[in-house]
Amino acid sequence: MNISYNWLKEYIDFSLTPEELADALTSIGLEVGGIEEVESIRGGLRGIVIGKVLTCEEHPNSDHLHITTVDLGASEPVQIVCGAPNVAAGQTVVVATVGTTLYDGDNEFVIKRSKIRGVESLGMICAEDEIGTGTSHDGIIVIDKNIKPGTPAAEYYNLKSDYMIEVDLTPNRVDAASHYGVARDLSAWLACHATPSQLHRPAVDSFKTDTHDGAVAVEVDDYNACPRYTGITIRNIKVAESPEWLKNYLSAIGQRPINNIVDITNFILLGMGQPLHCFDVDKIAGGKVVVRHCAEGTPFTTLDEIERKLDARDLMICNAEQPMCIAGVFGGLDSGVTQTTTSIFLESAYFNPTSIRKTARRHGLSTDASFRYERGTDPNATLYCLKLAALMVKELAGGEICGDVIDIYPEPVKPFPVKLEYDYVDSLVGKKIPHDTVNAIAKSLEMDITSCDDSSVELLVPTYRVDVQRPCDVVEDILRIYGYNNVEFSNTLHSSLSFKTITDQSNDLRELISNQLSSTGFNEILNNSLTAEHYYEDLADERNVPVKLLNPLSNDLNVMRMTLLFGGLETIEHNVNRRDPDMMLYEFGNVYSCDPSVESTADNPIAPYTETHRLALWLTGNIRTGNWARPEEKSTFFDMKAIVANIFARLGINAKEIELAATTDKKLNDAVKIMTRSGKELGVMGTVTKPMLKRCGVKQEVIYAELDWQTIVKLAVKKKVTYTPLPKTHPVKRDLALLIDESVTMSHIEKIVRDSEKKLLRDVTLFDVYCGKNLDPGKKSYAISITLQDNEKTLQDKQIEAIMNKIVTNLQKQTGATLR
Repeated sequence: MNISYNWLKEYIDFSLTPEELADALTSIGLEVGGIEEVESIRGGLRGIVIGKVLTCEEHPNSDHLHITTVDLGASEPVQIVCGAPNVAAGQTVVVATVGTTLYDGDNEFVIKRSKIRGVESLGMICAEDEIGTGTSHDGIIVIDKNIKPGTPAAEYYNLKSDYMIEVDLTPNRVDAASHYGVARDLSAWLACHATPSQLHRPAVDSFKTDTHDGAVAVEVDDYNACPRYTGITIRNIKVAESPEWLKNYLSAIGQRPINNIVDITNFILLGMGQPLHCFDVDKIAGGKVVVRHCAEGTPFTTLDEIERKLDARDLMICNAEQPMCIAGVFGGLDSGVTQTTTSIFLESAYFNPTSIRKTARRHGLSTDASFRYERGTDPNATLYCLKLAALMVKELAGGEICGDVIDIYPEPVKPFPVKLEYDYVDSLVGKKIPHDTVNAIAKSLEMDITSCDDSSVELLVPTYRVDVQRPCDVVEDILRIYGYNNVEFSNTLHSSLSFKTITDQSNDLRELISNQLSSTGFNEILNNSLTAEHYYEDLADERNVPVKLLNPLSNDLNVMRMTLLFGGLETIEHNVNRRDPDMMLYEFGNVYSCDPSVESTADNPIAPYTETHRLALWLTGNIRTGNWARPEEKSTFFDMKAIVANIFARLGINAKEIELAATTDKKLNDAVKIMTRSGKELGVMGTVTKPMLKRCGVKQEVIYAELDWQTIVKLAVKKKVTYTPLPKTHPVKRDLALLIDESVTMSHIEKIVRDSEKKLLRDVTLFDVYCGKNLDPGKKSYAISITLQDNEKTLQDKQIEAIMNKIVTNLQKQTGATLR
């Protein structure tokens, strides 16, 4: 929101400089993002003064130049060569002195001491277009002879610089989205911290109807979507250019002046915060305005010349035949004011904020009007702003007000009652504020006090403060005017012993694993938890469906993600398209789902919904690039398996506690389920299927793992990773070549080996797999290496043989394996 320093002074008197004003506004919650000086005339007429021509003679070397001496108020007159045909002795003129910068469009030039046809010239006598006060170049400017030489031209033209103050509004402060709204807050601050100053609200007492005939009729079909609608008809107006003061105000905050009628509506919007819309009466078919909904799919062309299909829920401003405007959002192409307009219908309404917000989102529109309507304008300001606009139209465009003011307001909105306990104020602020101060600040914020005693005060909060309806809201308002900096810090420190919660432990472990992954070449990513519903078309089931948004920003962000997979695939697609195909990515994030079979209750309204924290990992392309010393190495499923194993090891979860099992997953080929020995699922990993890759435009193989971080943390917090000294003995390795059925997995073999020897077994690895000729059908050969070690003493041959015989016997019994 841009605020004009001079425009703000129309509503309140203050002596603060722009910088002091910015500090004051920031302190009361209207944070100022920047201050920019705005000049109505470029350069501000700096270096340009009033002079008096003392002598004027013809130039000896030119038939059109003149040599003048000009009194500029200094001790000696200066000589200036002038080519204007109307220059003469005795004139009072406007002079640009040496060093002055003048502007011609985007070009600028500096007045220098120079010789013109051999005669020295120390300045320039100016025409209107040369200093920016007009467009005439017929001759130099000649002004009143009584003006004293040396007077700055800026002073003569009463030129004042303005300042554009950029106020960064929070979404709840729509009441401050206008100059008068800012003035209201500034008035409260001045009353508490400086010299009190009254607000100057423009009077509308002179409003009256000129004739009782010629009014446009109005009909409202939906009072819920349009609780209040006011309007007035003004005929015989003249659309023309706005006066300078109005154009200057609008230009100072970056608004382009258009014509007097449109500029008035913008002036009211930006000045008072009430959006207005102006219709050409000649284009209102049937002489009637109808506020209603249109049929689904009705075509409507807006001012930007785009044809849109209306939703049956869109509130429209229509005439007797067709829609003219999307209520509170955007006008139609054929109903607005043009240069030929002679009669207008002014609309000032209050629309349901939710209805406006949904309509604006559906059509992808955002305007100054919708910005205010969807956050909540003041329903009790519509009539005042309508009268103010009508008076301005009469003043700037002529015309006559026809018929009585139309004001359809079936259920008036009343101020919000709030009871405020003084003790509650003190407990929330952290400081005891005198009761009189609380009451004074409430009054300065235009809150009416209906009753008051030693313990509490009952207030009526004005309707324009749609965000202040609870005691805590009132306390926040009082505190921002009182001043956050005026709440002192106590010298006493109150503390208590604390312990780490599961959340703290989860954060610590998350940082630990993040550091581990990042140090091994992974990059962390962070994706939006909102995603597209079409990703989950065939992934949902009867007890697990996406959580849909009631008011989505777009179709690509209309559900909460059920998995972290697709966000990572979008990241991969983005980078591959930019020639970065080799990636190792990880992300911590929440996933969401809904079980439609579970019903919400009053005690647990979110019973059907589930939110869990996950860790996801992606590998794609090469895990190691090639060079002269070694070839490139492509990422494989087993690389992912090793990475996941290292995560568990770093968390202190022993490999003996983890089991892997084949599973089915619509997202993954050859999916492997990760679980504990007790059957608790910890995650899944595998290669992403081609249909899933295609949904995100990825064409290369991606290996994926998604771990249930919450469950893993519960396991990890019970573990204590401690230092263990290196063994004093050497390990013993024994290899076995096993002929087994194709259905037997390495995880099954590893489990049998670990169950056979739990004390001295250190590792079981697979170092060779063979399938092919010389083997019976349905058979395969696994070569495994078994590592045994006693940390305190050297193993004996008999001891080793006994362990190996037990392992072989168990493998033969449980898998039917034979030694090769």
